Amino acid sequence: QVQLVESGGGLVQAGGSLRLSCVASGRTFSRIAVGWFRQAPGKEREFVAAVTWNGGYTGYKESVDGRFIISRDNAKNTVFLQLNRVNSEDTAAYYCAARTSPLYSSNRSDFKYWGQGTQVTVSS
Repeated sequence: QVQLVESGGGLVQAGGSLRLSCVASGRTFSRIAVGWFRQAPGKEREFVAAVTWNGGYTGYKESVDGRFIISRDNAKNTVFLQLNRVNSEDTAAYYCAARTSPLYSSNRSDFKYWGQGTQVTVSS
């Protein structure tokens, strides 16, 4: 079992930055891939970024590539999402998710464990 708790959301001006954190419980964290998804009101939950078990490979949704950075600290059981140059389309609830596999995936159905989410609101 893996429990995930996100933090770091809030209100940010367009063009600004924010860093989200997700702390995981359980001793298997260092052996599994993790990712971030987001869901805006009235829309489906969508992939944002993911990273392999050792941080060796990362992948991003096209619209955030070059602006967002996913990273992990296995010693602290934590995964981060750095949001840079945000815009109104980034407003959403952001969810941390974990697989039971060490391999990369951007497919929502491949992620078994989910956090409760943290809200990011971008103001113009």
